[in-house]
Amino acid sequence: MAKNEHVSETPATQFLRKRGAAFTEHPYSYEEHGGTSVSARELGVEEHHVVKTLVMQDEQAKPLMVLMHGDRKVSTKNLARQIGCKSVEPCKPEVAQRHSGYMVGGTSPFGTKKAMPVYVEQGILLLDKIYINGGKRGYLIGIDPAILEALLSARPVDCALADG
Repeated sequence: MAKNEHVSETPATQFLRKRGAAFTEHPYSYEEHGGTSVSARELGVEEHHVVKTLVMQDEQAKPLMVLMHGDRKVSTKNLARQIGCKSVEPCKPEVAQRHSGYMVGGTSPFGTKKAMPVYVEQGILLLDKIYINGGKRGYLIGIDPAILEALLSARPVDCALADG
C-alpha cells in the first residue's frame, strides 16, 4: 500500500477503486518526451514491463487504444489486419487528449472520457505485474495484467516490433 501523501486521485484510480482492483502507486519525476525508458529507470524496473497506452484511430477516424511494451513499437499494418481495419494510425496529441480525457504523457486506459476498444500486445498478459500510466504525468500504477482483460475487455493482439 502506498503512503498516503503519494496517493493520487485520477479518473483511472477512481475507476480501479470502484471495481475493487488492486494496484500499487509509483510516482516518479516526469521528463518531457522521456517515455517509458525514463519511467522504467526511475522505478528500477525493466522497460518491457512498463506499458505504453497509445490512442490510435482507424481509417474512419474511430479511436482505439493499444497497450504495448515500453521497449516495443506497434506494427500498425499487423494491428489493422488483426482487428479487421484497412489502416490504423496514431491520433494527433490534441485528438488523443479529447478521446481519453488525459494529457499525452499521462494517458491511462482506465477511466477514459470516451469508451474505446482496447487492444493489448499478447506478451503483456504473460507478465506477473505491469506498470501502466495512472492518469497523470509522472505517475504509474503497478497491476496484474489480467485486470486489462477483466475490466477493459482488452483484446490480445500480436503487433509488436522491436524498438529502434
